[in-house]
Amino acid sequence: MRAIWKGSVAFGLVNVPVKLYSATEDHDIPLHQVHDKDGGRIRYQRKCEACGRIIDYEHIDKAYVEDDATVVLSSKELAGLPAERSREIEIVEFVPSAQLDPIMLDRSYYLEPDSTSPKAYVLLRRTLESTELTAIVRFALRQKTRLGALRVRDKALMLQSLLWDDEIRTPEFPALSTRVNLSSKELEMSSALVSSFASDFEPSQYTDEYQLQLRKLIDERLKTGTTVDTAATFGEEEQQGGDVIDLMDALRRSIEKNKTTKGRGKGTAAKVPARSSRKKAQKGA
Repeated sequence: MRAIWKGSVAFGLVNVPVKLYSATEDHDIPLHQVHDKDGGRIRYQRKCEACGRIIDYEHIDKAYVEDDATVVLSSKELAGLPAERSREIEIVEFVPSAQLDPIMLDRSYYLEPDSTSPKAYVLLRRTLESTELTAIVRFALRQKTRLGALRVRDKALMLQSLLWDDEIRTPEFPALSTRVNLSSKELEMSSALVSSFASDFEPSQYTDEYQLQLRKLIDERLKTGTTVDTAATFGEEEQQGGDVIDLMDALRRSIEKNKTTKGRGKGTAAKVPARSSRKKAQKGA
């Protein structure tokens, strides 16, 4: 795993240096879009609607629209906000774990000790374990001020970002206000059905059947040779604006173009050394 953030946990006057790692990963097989007729790649471009040019990430800012006015905010301005500059996970209170509604849980992260001595880290971990409480924290990550829950999992401190209260919608469905009469027999039968399914939850017993079948389908296509040449899916001509092109193809065409240009100027085409000759020349150098 690679750390995505470095900072510290502020536990009163105790400072715990930590590294932040994503605790989950996506196991889905990556797929991209292609033209159904020829298999050519279909890409999404960062195209400016004002000038029509394809824009590099370094020239992209953020903006907020309100009515007919747009406020443009540069990366430098956003990075200058106090909350974004903070590298501290501040513990603000400890609450009973049962008070955390699961709907509030967002992303999960592991915290690794980032000091020569993990004593402060272990102290905080054991404190959480002994009190059976969850620490509510405030922190900043990826240009957002966040609320989080700090708890222990497999001897590691786990930070789970929480949704803000105003980000959770209230279910307002007309059917929920309709009066429904249920008999005691119906409730009894429903409880019996639940009991028949009751067991201990073991996540390892469940698998993603869709991904398994998708992998099987891909393997069968690869085995039978029912495929398209990957280089051909990029097309013959590079377009302006940073489209991804095949490097070897670009080098080959550059050599051909250079040969043609020299041939026109001197009357003879430039000779390209054979591969074995080039290797010998490189060794000699």
